[in-house]
Amino acid sequence: MAEKFKELAIIIRQEEIADNIYSMWLRTEQIAQYAKAGQFVSLYCNDGSRLMPRPISICEIDKGDGAIRIVYRVAGEGTKEFSVLHTGEQLEVVGPLGNGFPQKSRRAFLIGGGIGIPPMLELAKELNCEKKIVLGFKDELFLVEEFKRHGEVYIATEDGSVGTEGNVLDAIRVNGLTADIIYACGPTPMLRALKDYAIEKELECWISMEERMACGIGACLACVCKSTNKDSHTNVKNKRICKEGPVFRAREVEFE
Repeated sequence: MAEKFKELAIIIRQEEIADNIYSMWLRTEQIAQYAKAGQFVSLYCNDGSRLMPRPISICEIDKGDGAIRIVYRVAGEGTKEFSVLHTGEQLEVVGPLGNGFPQKSRRAFLIGGGIGIPPMLELAKELNCEKKIVLGFKDELFLVEEFKRHGEVYIATEDGSVGTEGNVLDAIRVNGLTADIIYACGPTPMLRALKDYAIEKELECWISMEERMACGIGACLACVCKSTNKDSHTNVKNKRICKEGPVFRAREVEFE
């Protein structure tokens, strides 16, 4: 069983890096030492009226400094509370949680869409292979310069203001990109399309489905996805994203 810890983490720094998207570095005693790319943490609000934690992916890990970085979008009262915190304040954090990306030394596509982009940054740092990083945005960009330090970056925007007009698959096709394995995180329509693309091209494909998580601990069953295999917890063909995932082999997931 993977190690996980409950800590009172100290905010090192926080900044808004795009409209309603925040970057927060947290100093932890143990979480940073055990975390790996693709995992997440659950953050508890200091407001006691909000009982459930907010699961947020790990964007970067600094084991030397004992710190993790999260990048999140303000989407409700919990994340709104996080966004107004300052250096030196504390948050109760549980982690690292979930299963991370398996890392293989093959030519790789690292594909992120929207708020699924942040967890791909640590993977870009850790992978020791040729990497083509494809990022899909609605319009405003974030984290692009950080990704450029770790591989070739290609951008797709819905309005065509930067890079390829369209989605990440449009960017792959327009630029004639090829790879042997796909790692991806993003909205469900993007992951569904990448699964079909991987099957068509006979590529190994790993996807993170963390956008659908709720409690982050397997209790609420809000993050169940359909699977080709039976789940040992329910004995039916589904998986809890926060427990069996958030990373899955794409062929194991059945999209509706």
